[in-house]
Amino acid sequence: MATTEREVRVRFAPSPTGPLHIGGVRTALYNYLFARQHGGTMILRIEDTDSQRFVPGAEDYINEALAWLGIGIDEGVREGGPYGPYKQSERRDIYREHVKMLLDAGKAYIAFDTPAELEAKRNEIANFQYDASTRGMMRNSLTLPAEEVERLIADGAQYVVRFKVEPGRDVAVNDLIRGTVTIKSDILDDKVLYKSADDLPTYHLANIVDDHLMKVSHVIRGEEWLPSAPLHVLLYEAFGWSDTAPDFVHLPLLLKPDGKGKLSKRDGDRLGFPVFPLEWHDPKSGETSSGYRESGYLPEAVVNFLALLGWNPGDDTEVMSMDELISRFSLEHCSKAGAKFAFEKGKWFNHTYLQELDNARLAELFKPVLKEHGVDPSAFSDEYIAAVVGLVKSRINFVRDLWEHARFFFAAPEEYEAKAVKKRWSEQMPAIMTELADKLENEADFTGTVLEPSVLGWIEEKGYHLGNVMNAFRLTVVGECKGPHMFDITDLLGREETVRRIRKGVERIHPAE
Repeated sequence: MATTEREVRVRFAPSPTGPLHIGGVRTALYNYLFARQHGGTMILRIEDTDSQRFVPGAEDYINEALAWLGIGIDEGVREGGPYGPYKQSERRDIYREHVKMLLDAGKAYIAFDTPAELEAKRNEIANFQYDASTRGMMRNSLTLPAEEVERLIADGAQYVVRFKVEPGRDVAVNDLIRGTVTIKSDILDDKVLYKSADDLPTYHLANIVDDHLMKVSHVIRGEEWLPSAPLHVLLYEAFGWSDTAPDFVHLPLLLKPDGKGKLSKRDGDRLGFPVFPLEWHDPKSGETSSGYRESGYLPEAVVNFLALLGWNPGDDTEVMSMDELISRFSLEHCSKAGAKFAFEKGKWFNHTYLQELDNARLAELFKPVLKEHGVDPSAFSDEYIAAVVGLVKSRINFVRDLWEHARFFFAAPEEYEAKAVKKRWSEQMPAIMTELADKLENEADFTGTVLEPSVLGWIEEKGYHLGNVMNAFRLTVVGECKGPHMFDITDLLGREETVRRIRKGVERIHPAE
């Protein structure tokens, strides 16, 4: 069960090595929901200790993605806070101090083994790992005289600092989702904590030091970090911080929609869905990867969709706002098993949220789509565009779909669907449509609720076929025999445009011979 006696402080700590994967977004979301539910603090820490993998623009991308999704940050590089800096590359002095603490206490040691020497040892010993059974045959401060160690450092020899894992220990990891997991320390290797080559710590040391100094109460992270948890337990112990160590929460993996294994970008490319929150332009390869925002997803829908991948509210409720998710979120209802990434369900959520969206807001989202199709939105009133999207939004999953269903509201048809022409445009239809246009020009009230019974009464009085006439009417106005209720269309287009389209259709529609 979650322990929340102390102040809740959680952190999301991505590395700026590329776009934020949707699995990372879910981790950030769960941290945020947990923090907000307990009145706690959400920290964004940038873990940029791997200087070789740093990608320009990645940090800005992370901030923009979280802001788009409504995942608020209380402390971070941009927000500041009492425990900064919040970027690990700016905390070198702090890490050096803590490396020295471990060395002075005999909990860590300096190793000078070159990559070539390590490779030779791997070739010599099957399944080699640097640990209690092999450290004695390597070049390190445990095997070299102290003066030799000092000389090598003074001469600028590159080295690493390794954590000294003592064998024969049972290491218990208490996880709030998985319970207590115990492993033997014998299977752990002496992990590298610091590298002199770039004067930066590795993930393991920086993570522990920062979580302690930033007073993190709960480490909520992906399942892929579970194997590192025993080492982190030992590090807390080595520093004497066991009593203030955070609670561990390792979230289930996001799995492929089909088959087995962890969700990857290739799965999205193969099945046609994004795996990043925002579109990403790779500065190295020039490749562009799709994002949920640019693909037309609403942030509320993405949040709702992700929240239910590995957690449930305890009942069948599916559609929940951020505030509702915050009030209902609990670690007890997080799954241990991986969650299949049901991307089609994501589309359903987006459809559902679009239906609830205010027409005025949806109209604003539609304006860029209109521009893409050569329509100047300023040529139409905001009220008109909002009324149009209100008529057709029940048919769409994405904002971009509005064009397919609403384009005729912004431009008269230039072509007419061949199948509909063949079926509905008889030899007598031009005369009937001309007669209808004349009638509409002389209607006293063009309001749809008045116009509809008038037109239907006229069709009956004339003895015309209702379906044929109404479909031909629609064909001239829309260009095909589909769309919203016909008299809702005429309400928006108005008398002049409706009549003009009918007369244009009479001139231009000619059934194929």
